[in-house]
Amino acid sequence: MDYFEKIDTKPAEDLSWNIPERKQGIVNVVGGNSQSFRTEIKISEFLAREYPVQEIRTILPDALKSQLPALPNLVFLSSTDSGAFASGDELKYILNVTDYNLILGDFSKNTVTVRAVGSACSYSEKPLLITRDAVDLITGEKPELLLMNDKVTLLASMAQLQKLFRAVYYPKMLLLSQSLVQVAEALHKFTLSYPVSVITLHNGLVLVAKNGAIKAVPVEKSGYSPIMFWQGELAAKILAMNLYNPDNFLKATLAAVIVPGSQ
Repeated sequence: MDYFEKIDTKPAEDLSWNIPERKQGIVNVVGGNSQSFRTEIKISEFLAREYPVQEIRTILPDALKSQLPALPNLVFLSSTDSGAFASGDELKYILNVTDYNLILGDFSKNTVTVRAVGSACSYSEKPLLITRDAVDLITGEKPELLLMNDKVTLLASMAQLQKLFRAVYYPKMLLLSQSLVQVAEALHKFTLSYPVSVITLHNGLVLVAKNGAIKAVPVEKSGYSPIMFWQGELAAKILAMNLYNPDNFLKATLAAVIVPGSQ
């Protein structure tokens, strides 16, 4: 498989040094509903603490206004009666007046929110990384349209990718029981068919796929356990490195995934 490469150490052309000294870029952290919003706050604080980002805005439904203080970095959008995002137009606008978007999830799975988030992400003109249960949400709203957006990166579990493949009637099967070779071949062909980038975890390997190329890194090199992999911090690191290296997705993502000193 000439499109596949397993990487056990930092590549020679490591981009982890390429973090600016001065703060730059505007990032949206999007998600939450009236019952769940702590992850969005936590990951926004992680980004502010660990990376020189000029502005980090946490985008939440306005049902949370009464629960949170009025701070400049909190942006509230219209919400449904159940306390989740209601307006695709509002969300689409806020996604397009930034440099990068992290779609973290914790969305209520009502029809209005599914349509609002799915539409806004599909038509986003700015880069966005979709992860956690947000992947399930966008799978339910015309995923074919979203998969044609080359600004989209999916940090998704194998089970989520399996549902997504089925949702678009993709001819290649993706099963949890498949070998690494079979999974790599499926992701290779999928990312040639669709311009999205994909990051997933399979059999102890972090798989990074774009334009048919597949990079594999042992998960222990990331510094995260398989459970911690989905909690949002790694997604934030990947976003930050791609914010600073916008034209080099594979190398920037590997720089985020492989922690320094992991040999």
